[in-house]
This record gives sequence, C-alpha cells and structure tokens, in this order.
Amino acid sequence: MSQSSSRVRNTFALFALSLLWVSVPVLVFEGARQVQAQAQTVDTREAEADRLSWQGLQQAKRGQFQAAIQFWKQALQLYQELGNRRKEIVSLYALGSAYYFLEQYEEAIDFHQQSLSIAREIGDRTGEGDSLNSLGDAYRSLEQHEKAIEFYQQSLIFNREVSDLAGESDILDHLGNSYYLLGQYQKAIEFHQQSLNIAEEIGDRARETKSLGNLGNAYHFLGQYEKAIGFYQQSLAIAWEIGDRRGVSSSFNNLGLVYQSLGQYEKAIAFHQRSLNISKEIEDRVVESSSLNSLGLVYKSLGQYEQAIDLYQQSLSISKNMGNRIGQGRSLNNLGNVYESLGQYEKAIEFHQQSLTIKREIGDRAGESNSFNNLGLVYESLGQYEKAIEFHQQSLALAREIGDRAGESTSLNNLGLALYQSGQLTQAEKTLFASIEVKESIRANLGDNDANKISIFETQASTYRTLQKVLIAQNKRDRALEIAERGRARAFVEFLSKRLSPETVPEPPTIEQIKQIAQEQNATLVEYSIIYDDVEIDGRKRWRESQLYIWVVKPNGEVSFRTADLTELAQKGESLKKLVTRSRTSIGVRNRSLVAVRAKPDAEEPVNRLRQLHQILIEPIADLLPADPQEKVIFMPQGALFLAPFPALQDENENYLIEKHTILTAPAIQVLQLTREQKKGRGAMLALGEGNALIVGNPTMPSVAVEIGETPTKLNPLPGSEREANKIARFLNTEPLIGAQATRQAVLQQMSNANIIHLATHGLLDDFKGQGVPGAIALAPDGTGERNDGLLTANEILDLNLNAELVVLSACDTGRGEITGDGVIGLSRSLVLAGVPSILVSLWAVDDHSTAFLMSEFYKNWQETGDKAQSLRQAMLATMEEYPKPIDWAAFTLIGESL
Repeated sequence: MSQSSSRVRNTFALFALSLLWVSVPVLVFEGARQVQAQAQTVDTREAEADRLSWQGLQQAKRGQFQAAIQFWKQALQLYQELGNRRKEIVSLYALGSAYYFLEQYEEAIDFHQQSLSIAREIGDRTGEGDSLNSLGDAYRSLEQHEKAIEFYQQSLIFNREVSDLAGESDILDHLGNSYYLLGQYQKAIEFHQQSLNIAEEIGDRARETKSLGNLGNAYHFLGQYEKAIGFYQQSLAIAWEIGDRRGVSSSFNNLGLVYQSLGQYEKAIAFHQRSLNISKEIEDRVVESSSLNSLGLVYKSLGQYEQAIDLYQQSLSISKNMGNRIGQGRSLNNLGNVYESLGQYEKAIEFHQQSLTIKREIGDRAGESNSFNNLGLVYESLGQYEKAIEFHQQSLALAREIGDRAGESTSLNNLGLALYQSGQLTQAEKTLFASIEVKESIRANLGDNDANKISIFETQASTYRTLQKVLIAQNKRDRALEIAERGRARAFVEFLSKRLSPETVPEPPTIEQIKQIAQEQNATLVEYSIIYDDVEIDGRKRWRESQLYIWVVKPNGEVSFRTADLTELAQKGESLKKLVTRSRTSIGVRNRSLVAVRAKPDAEEPVNRLRQLHQILIEPIADLLPADPQEKVIFMPQGALFLAPFPALQDENENYLIEKHTILTAPAIQVLQLTREQKKGRGAMLALGEGNALIVGNPTMPSVAVEIGETPTKLNPLPGSEREANKIARFLNTEPLIGAQATRQAVLQQMSNANIIHLATHGLLDDFKGQGVPGAIALAPDGTGERNDGLLTANEILDLNLNAELVVLSACDTGRGEITGDGVIGLSRSLVLAGVPSILVSLWAVDDHSTAFLMSEFYKNWQETGDKAQSLRQAMLATMEEYPKPIDWAAFTLIGESL
C-alpha cells in the first residue's frame, strides 16, 4: 500500500496541469464562433479559413490534436495570404496550444513567440497577454520554471495594467502551479488563494472552481488530506452548480485520488467511476484516460490485477492516440507495477524503463522518482538488493529535492526493506525510523478527522511491521514491542487523549511505561503482531503472513517474547483470517445478515479449529500465563484476531481457555492507560443498584437499508431480550424501556445521566448513514420518516458525553466492525471515546435465552465481587453448564476496565 500512495500522487499531479488546459479551446471556440457569424459578408477564402478553424476546434475538443493542427495550418496560410493579422494571431495561438497538448513544447514556443510578436506589432494587448501566458505554460512544461515564472509575471503586469481581473486570476493560478512544480508549496498556496479571492470578488464561478481544485492539489501533495478534500468538495459543488461537467469530472477524480491516499478504496472507486462516466459522455479523452488509470490503481491495490491491466491498457491506448506522453508514462508505470505483483519481473522492468524514459524527456521529476522507486522494488523481488538500493536512493534524493513528503516516506520504507534483505540491519533500522517520522508528520496534518487518520494509517502500517522484523533480527525485543505499540490504534489513542487533555499530544509508550501499565492493571498483557514476508508458494514468492510475534508483559515487569510460525499455514493457502472465520463457523456463528440467521455448527469439521487457533495463539506463551484463574490476562489482538473466540480456544485436553484464565481485550496497551485515566477523572463510582440505570430490551424494530435506494429490511423482534431487560431492570431497581417506548430519542435523553447502560437489541455492522464509522444500535423509530429512522450509529455516539461506568451491548455482533490497524472500528470503540471505561460486547449473534441467563449471572456476580472481568468469567462458566455449546456462552468480551 505504501507503494501505491506515491503512484497515486504521480497520477493526481496531472490535474494541476489539466486545469490550465480548459481555457485554450474556449478561446479558439469564441474566435471561431465570431468568424462564423461574419462568414456571409467576407471574402470566400476567409470563409473557407473560418470553416477550417472551426473544424480544427472540433478535432481538438475530441483530443485529435494532430488532425486539428492540419486544419489550423491551412487556415493560417489563408489568413496570412489575406493579411488578416488578428485571425493570424488566433491561428498561431491555437497551433501553439495544440503542440502544447502534444507535449511538443519547442514547437509550441515557436508558434506562441510568433503570436506574441504580431500582437505587439499591431497593438493587440489581449493577444499579447494570452501569448505571454502560454509561453509560461510551455516553459513550465519543459521544467524551466524560472523562465515560466518570468513570462507569467510579464502577463500578470499586463493584466493588472488593463484591469483584467479575470486574466489576473488566471495568471496567479498559473504562478501557483509553477511554484507547486518547484516544490514551493506554501508559495503556490499563496498564489492560488490570491486567484481565488479575485474570482470570488468578480463572481466568476468557473475560475473559483479551478482555483479551489489547485488549492486541493497543493494540500494533497503536502499530505494534508482533510484540507485537500475540503477544497475539492467546494470545487465540485461550484462546478455542479454552473454546469461545468468537465470540472465536475475532474473534481470527482481528484476526490477519488485523495481517498486512495487515505486507503478508502470503495469511496475512491465510486468517485473515479463517476468521473469516468462523465468524461465519456462529454468526450473528454484527457480526463477519461486519467480516470481509467486511477481506477486501475485502486483495483491493483485490491489485488484485482487482471482488471487493473485492462484499465491501464485502455488508458495507454487513449494517450497514444492523443499523443499524450504524460498519460503514456503514467500508464506504462502502472503496468510495470501490476506485472511486478504478478511475478513477471522482466516485463515489469521493460514497462518501468519505458516510463522512466518518457518522464525524463518531458521533465516529470516526481514521475522519475516514482519510476526509480518501482524499479527498485522489482530488483528487490529478483533478489538483486544492491541494484534495488541504488534505485531507491535515487528515488529518495529526487523526492526530497522536490519536497514530496509522501514519496519520501515511501522511498525510505522501500530502501529500509532492501537494506534489511541485504543484511544491513543498522542502516535499515535508521532508514525505517526516518520513514515513520515522515509518515507521522503527514498524519499530524490531518487535523481531528478520525476516519481519515484511521484510513491513512492502514496505508502506512507495513513500515512499522518491517521495523519490528529488523529489530527482532538484532535481538532488540523490547524496542520491537515499543514499535508494535507505536503502530497500532494511533487514531484511537490520539482521540481519547485529546478528550482527556485537549492540549496534550500523546507519545507512544516506552518499555518502562508499558511495564508500569501492566503493574497498574495488575494483569498479564499479551500483544500480538502479524508479520508478513515473501513466502515460497508454488515456486513463486508471495507476500504472505510469515510469523506471529507475541509479547507477554507480567505485572512484575517481566517481558517475554515468543513467535509462532505461519509459513506452513500460508503455503496451504490458509491465513489467520481464514482460520478465525472457520473457527467461528465450526461452532455455528452465522455470516453477516440484517435478519436473524443461526448457522448450524460444522459437525463434519475434520479439524478442531478452536484447538488449531489455541496452538498458534496460546501454546507458545502458555507457560508465561498466570496459573491462578482469578488473575487477569488482557489480550491485544491484531487484524482478524479481534474476532477470535478467545474464551472458547481449546488446549490438548479440550479445556477451554476461560476455564483457566480471566480474559479481557483491548486494541492497544496505551488504550488501557488512557481508559484508566478516564475513569480516575470521574471520581468514585456508584454501587451497583444505585444511580440511574438505563435498560433497553426488544425495541419496536426499525426497517433498515444499507445503501440509498435499497429496499429497507425490517429487523426481527427479540422477545428473549425483552425478558432479559425486565429481569435485569428488576435486579437494578429501575423500569426498562421496552417496545415502542425505546425510541432513539428516548434512549438518547437518558444515556448521558445513566451510570449503567444495558442495551438488549440488535447491533449492526454497516455504516448506515455514510458517516465513516461503521456500526449502529437498533432502537424504535422516532417517526421522523427519515431513512434508517431508529438507528443510533457509532459515529453519533462519538459526539456524546457519557458518564456510565459500564455499557453492555447484549445484542448481535456489537463487538464487531471494520477491522483496521486502529482496532475494531465500531460501537465499542465509539463508546470508549464517549467516556465509558468498561464495555461488555458480543462478537456474534447469540441465542436470546442463553444471553438472558448469562447476563443475569454477570450482574449477580458483579454485585458480589465488584470485578467485571471475574464476573464475566463466572457467568460464562455457569452458562456453559446450562448451555454447553460455545456459541451460547463464548461470544462476550470485556473491553477496558475491570474494576
């Protein structure tokens, strides 16, 4: 993923240029329209010249610039014979623009110089200003940015002299693009902002959308994705409002590109597809080619290589037909990447070398850096590490020279990996730390957007894993644990820390702080880290899970490190994710569904999957876990392990893990520290049965639809949950909200003041309102008539300030959600961030009879012991006696504080 982010940046850079192109055909179009209107009253030869000009324009609008040149050259000859100097300027200008599009910049300069000379000779100030501007464009494309700026400055002076505010706005934008290409991004932003101010002043909405798009590009390049999205969205809104379909298409594409950088691939595909559809409708071949490339990048990131190749080939074909060398270089680069992923290394090198040649010829420095990087990756795959290192160093030098921070972090990451593979461990460690520092500086610029921080971290996680490997290879096990912590749940930690202390920026914990947390929790901490490497499968190296790193931190400060080998699993086509899924299926856990479905246990399963998971996750550390079952073990899973049924894992004697240990889970060790601080800051908790308890059971179920336009599905009622709520309400001396009483509004009104919240209803997994955080609690509809009325979403919970000591989500799948490096993004995470120190959730849909029994046992034990984790263990053991199948008792997990 880290590789793809730099490739994305190379793709979107095209749009900083493409926005300049819009004005050229428009100018010729206006001239041609005027000459057509005069055609009935002028010489027949002039009418013929006007007709040729018009035909040239039609070809140019279709991207057929060579054909347009032939028409315009014929028109130019006629105008010269007629001595029509003004129309001669228009033809020369059009020819210069066509050669510019074809990237034949010397020819473009020649025609624009001729246009400039005649304009000055006859006193055509407009022609002079336009020619100066276009000469700036051509020199900028030749990488002669200082000369380009010189022409733009002359054009700017001219526009100010004649009080042409619209022209001044354009030139300021062009100056911004020149400084952008020089890597002077803050200066670029200043010029684009000036351009935008003028456009707003004169009410020129078309120029506003262009300036906003260019500001978005600059912030995107700086890695400030939240700002980039804001500017792109403003640009899109204006383009839509004024009917600028090309602007709409470009904005959709740019939004797709920034979401690619954030790793939000489904959103990226949706935006790129909309851009592609519009570009086809308006026959804009430039944007069509770029949208095809952008879509190819997303599908490549998703591992759908054949689809990516098809999209890249379509884009390459369009670029060749247009003579668009920038587009050709980009498509060749991307084809090289996908063939490298397919293991066709010679073919990959061939495409990358072709791409590199074009980029050098046209002066595309960012693209050149990208090609060096990708050639390095291919030579890494071939085991030619010294050659790989050489290419990555060239890529890094260029990225730093042009100020490409994302490209710099990518080059450092890949250089660090090559150094590691070549055995240069000390240098690899130093290089990977440098990559992480750049990545973290980019993340820091995302502001408070939680969803974007989570998404971008997914694209950066591989660097943290590689550094762990390097440190372990040097026997620096404690340092590797620090990096494992530094590489997980960062958005969660930052969000929670900010709520506790808005001015504090949390630092990742040191090994001494990790030991202190274990002591404060009086628990054994177990942190897992899934490591990837090249694994030999069917005679080819494939990037697969290779090892599971496991650290155990005891309350006395003793830190141990163990590993589990995953290569045999990978060679069989298996993975931890598949194993976890099969372990759940083997006990009867259903797949995702909006209505109740209880799967049958896999009676013919030849392998005990719970035993198999125990062998990988527990046996390597079994001797390090406490012998006393009352002592707590807190697991920090990663990836698919968040869904593993830890209580039900079985040892060689078929004893369940919950029989030996009191179990909790957390997304990261540092989260434990922060939830402890959160609880301390709230003072003494009320005793169970005191205060306000909010109990909800079996609300009148809403009808829900995941997608807009989808037919809503009414959720099944949960009569057992109603019995559960009534029983627990009696135990806690309160009245439950049942049926139609349990509306979303009624529940929200009581949540903030409740010290215990128990919700016995459906918990859902999807992002029902498109808010970026998946998960929702089903409540009775308020009667608003809105889509998904009755759902309280995880994103909405984030905005609450809750005072509850415990929230129990006694429902379907409430502990699940989207699994990322930040942990499980869903209801439990949102509740912790809203201020709740302890969450009890289920990892699958549970029978309501066994759930009612387990919950009653839990509250009874909690009242006696005051310890939530021990109470949950005793409740599970009691439920196991009545309902012996793991599906009925093993779903629940306690997240956060036990006491």
